[in-house]
Amino acid sequence: MDIKALLPQLLPRAIAWAENVSAEVTRSGEKLLEKEMVLAKSVGVQFPENIRVMIVPEMPIPSDPQLKMAGLQTGLLGPHTIGLTLGYSILIRHGHHSTRLLSHECRHVFQYEKVGGISLFLPQYLETIVEHGYNNSPFEIDARVNEGA
Repeated sequence: MDIKALLPQLLPRAIAWAENVSAEVTRSGEKLLEKEMVLAKSVGVQFPENIRVMIVPEMPIPSDPQLKMAGLQTGLLGPHTIGLTLGYSILIRHGHHSTRLLSHECRHVFQYEKVGGISLFLPQYLETIVEHGYNNSPFEIDARVNEGA
């Protein structure tokens, strides 16, 4: 699958999927504890009170076959994914919650805030994943640098 060529077609569907998952986490997720809010602020989050965290047995995978394939092919989604941030919504796979992971995901919240939300951030983020690979995406490098800040 040539994700780079398909990206313009995939982006609207990816944004819709991300917004739906985020809405579910907003409804059912937990607010940050006070010490977690301090952590979020330390990595640049402006409004940590808006963050919701949901512990999940496994990460959600899009039912759309092309989105699913793109997520798996890029390494963004799959069996090894332990954290996913969509706007102010953070999903953490059961058994993997840690300060390091939460700070990494909160840095992604900061990135969403800086760019202006899911519909504006996700295209930039996905383009860097396609261009540089997941581990070498500037957004992922930035999140790793700020782990445990």
